[in-house]
Amino acid sequence: MNDASAIIRPAQAADIPALCNLLQQLFSIEQDFTPDSARQATGLQLLLANPKQGAILVAQNTEGKVVGMVSAQLVISTAQGSPAAWIEDMVIDKQWRSQGLGRRLLDDVLAWAKAQGATRAQLLVDMDNQPAIAYYDHLGWNTTRLQARNILL
Repeated sequence: MNDASAIIRPAQAADIPALCNLLQQLFSIEQDFTPDSARQATGLQLLLANPKQGAILVAQNTEGKVVGMVSAQLVISTAQGSPAAWIEDMVIDKQWRSQGLGRRLLDDVLAWAKAQGATRAQLLVDMDNQPAIAYYDHLGWNTTRLQARNILL
């Protein structure tokens, strides 16, 4: 298995079950989220329904199995005076990690965001997920002084 044997492509509705499985892996290691396939499927359907506002890209192996994903959504940044991209749901199946697929997915989703006019991309990393923190450091993502907050509505 290597990254050259996988393709990166836009997600399709038929990919949703595989994407839910990947999100289960991701959300099981993040303290702020709980895997819930029904909710994740609904969120994925909403993203796929509005391709100008968001994108989901997948890595697919030569057997046709989805082995990785990343999503991005656009917001308007008043600081930048332009769209900015929120990168979310970056996950590679355990068997396919450390082969360059994550970098390929991120490069392609950043290219999508730039084509939509985004001038900044940002993402959240679980503060206890040291492998993810090291990974984004390795790729050149900057640590900011902002702290994420949320409230459920």
